[in-house]
Amino acid sequence: MVPHLASSVQAKYKPSVYSLLKRLLFLLPAELAHHVAFAALRVAFWLPIVGDALRQWLRPSDSRLEVQTLGRTFSSPLGLAAGFDKDALAYEALAGLGFGFVEVGTVTAQPQPGNPKPRLFRLPKDNAIVNRMGFNNRGAHAMSVQLLGPRSTVVGVNIGKTKKVPEEAAIGDYEHSARLLTPLADYMVINVSSPNTPGLRNLQAVELLRPLLLSVRRVMDDASNAQRVPLLVKIAPDLSDEEVDAVADLALEVGLDGIIATNTTISREGLQTRASRVAACGAGGLSGAPLRERSLEVLRRLRQRVGDRMALVSVGGISTVDDVWDRLVAGATLVQLYTAFIYEGPLVVHRVHRQLLRRMQDKGVRSVRQLHNWDENARPRSMFPELTL
Repeated sequence: MVPHLASSVQAKYKPSVYSLLKRLLFLLPAELAHHVAFAALRVAFWLPIVGDALRQWLRPSDSRLEVQTLGRTFSSPLGLAAGFDKDALAYEALAGLGFGFVEVGTVTAQPQPGNPKPRLFRLPKDNAIVNRMGFNNRGAHAMSVQLLGPRSTVVGVNIGKTKKVPEEAAIGDYEHSARLLTPLADYMVINVSSPNTPGLRNLQAVELLRPLLLSVRRVMDDASNAQRVPLLVKIAPDLSDEEVDAVADLALEVGLDGIIATNTTISREGLQTRASRVAACGAGGLSGAPLRERSLEVLRRLRQRVGDRMALVSVGGISTVDDVWDRLVAGATLVQLYTAFIYEGPLVVHRVHRQLLRRMQDKGVRSVRQLHNWDENARPRSMFPELTL
């Protein structure tokens, strides 16, 4: 019965369905639309027959998509970036849509409401979003409760600084979250790159980042269960090339397991949306298609700098199979999307997986791991490195 329902849903789905739903959702304020869609997703996967059918249809099951990295097996290299499920309330439902992994957060040590509303804005002409949410979340303890028990997908935990905590006390704030959440995380991410918490990006400076990374790593080692939990750092696209190099060198020095590149940008260059409309949105981080070029540049620079010594997770402007292919070829171990999930709908991951497998078959690629150093005019030169951590 479940397989029949899954095939029936697939047969009846047309792109115009989400186009209609998107029009309706876009009539609502952006943050309200997010809560409506989030609630609908949770309800759909809570219903036994419907949820089971959707999982069977949408979850990746082809071994050619599997990636072994960070001490885990990822069913697909394509995951959901932090920001959508801030409190770890729906990671199983999101995995049911086909994501190979879900990054929850950003979560802070203390609960906080975030910045005043409105704080989330759409720029449809650019397939972009401006947000100044300000790490609104229920706090690390509340998230720890949500992460208890078995789960069927890889879950990364993204931690940030509580807004009211001064910069000089930031390390202790991060340590508190790491102590609570390390035993429940498949990997941990230190977020020092959001533009929406005053002073946070200052922590990307090497002289401030080094003690933070070393302190959090020590806490994680003390809090870990039998298996070591990998630690990554998430950086901004607005760093200069020299600053990107400095972070890469520091990551190697302190033994980080990976870098996520990149977060949202404070730049507003090259947008098609009217300048007055962009100005009306105010301050905040810009995500979506406008980040595509810079995010890819940072990825290539990082891979050249660190070689095969750590995992690189590429995020920013990813929405199509071409984007995923380009990131994997450029050396991304994993890729993440976020804004495309809003503009393209809940089936975007399933669609990209189908197209990626079709392209791999056409080019004789047996596994996504072969795409590292792929030459479009030749067979793959080397297998993608298996990171043993």
